[in-house]
Amino acid sequence: MIIQPAHRLDAVQEYYFATKLREIESLKQQGKRILNLGIGSPDLSPPKNVMDAIATQSTIATNHGYQSYKGLLDLRIAFSGWYAEYFNVVLNPESEILPLMGSKEGIMHISMAFVNTGEGVLVPNPGYPAYRSVAKIVGANVLEYNLRPENNWLPDFDELERMNLDGVKLMWTNYPNMPTGAKATHEVFSKIIAFAKHHRILVINDNPYSFILNSDPISLLSVDGAKDIGLELNSLSKSHNMAGWRMGMVAGNPDYIKHILTIKSNMDSGMFKPIQLAAVKALDSSREWYGMINKNYKIRQRLAFRIFDRLKISYDKSQVGMFVWGRIPLESNNSFGFSDHLLKEFDIFITPGSIFGSNGDRYVRISLCSKPEIFQDVLQRISAGKTIIKSEILCN
Repeated sequence: MIIQPAHRLDAVQEYYFATKLREIESLKQQGKRILNLGIGSPDLSPPKNVMDAIATQSTIATNHGYQSYKGLLDLRIAFSGWYAEYFNVVLNPESEILPLMGSKEGIMHISMAFVNTGEGVLVPNPGYPAYRSVAKIVGANVLEYNLRPENNWLPDFDELERMNLDGVKLMWTNYPNMPTGAKATHEVFSKIIAFAKHHRILVINDNPYSFILNSDPISLLSVDGAKDIGLELNSLSKSHNMAGWRMGMVAGNPDYIKHILTIKSNMDSGMFKPIQLAAVKALDSSREWYGMINKNYKIRQRLAFRIFDRLKISYDKSQVGMFVWGRIPLESNNSFGFSDHLLKEFDIFITPGSIFGSNGDRYVRISLCSKPEIFQDVLQRISAGKTIIKSEILCN
């Protein structure tokens, strides 16, 4: 190769699922039927009126041009109404909401807007890998803070206070949590905001799982004074089965939003107008819509629990979100070995917890984004091969 890549690539690797999906595709080409319970991509459809809206709006010639970097006002108003109804949070659609091409885009834009080279970023362990990788891309100093089962996967504020926080600029939180399924409370969010204010750290809660198997959605921004020091990301990917549409938002203090917009306006030229208009319809979905999709996820969650029972994996039945997180047996190998053995011997893929951080080394994660028939097939394969599982996974 004549031209060498930028040094920033030395700090990151290709996203785990990108490489794993290539491996799975290769196995499929060899004739194997892989049962994939690893990826959190909803397989259910968005609301019908949402699909009708994008079909109709796409036929209008004037809807195909460049759009505002701030998104349609109608969309910002819809996000504002959504937060008022379900999170009891008042947001000014003119200044406190910025639509995004998915919340993952927001992780990059926020980091670029606020973090200078060498400044610190607090990331949860375990946590979404993008927090760490984006921090490294922008040249930040990554500091992990522990989430542990004995503390219900919530921040240990005493431990946080003992950390060297000099130069820390930003902190990522994610509740309901991925991968653990833990829920925060208003009290926990209040402590997070108090901690952030005391240390002058911008805290961002990534909040895409609030409506999945969770009857009590809450927002970091519901805490008094949260907008002074906090932002929140949200998206329609999980709540409305619109992952491929790339429709998200960031909300918070108008000054913070302006800085993020400065970065965003140099990175894209607005979102496709029919997608924005369809998202307005999605945000007006009834409570019955969320109840309907959760009936599906509840069935799948019970099947995932049965799979974990067969594999002697322990888990918390109160976890929420579209994944099930469980601890592998003490006698077993680490999570990578556990996952790789299931793929090699049974053509079953579940996600190793190690990709989310060292505190996930003894855990695995099942996605609820597959039809119940797939879960049943997994149960049958495990039952048929339980002797191999016991000897190989439990005795390695």
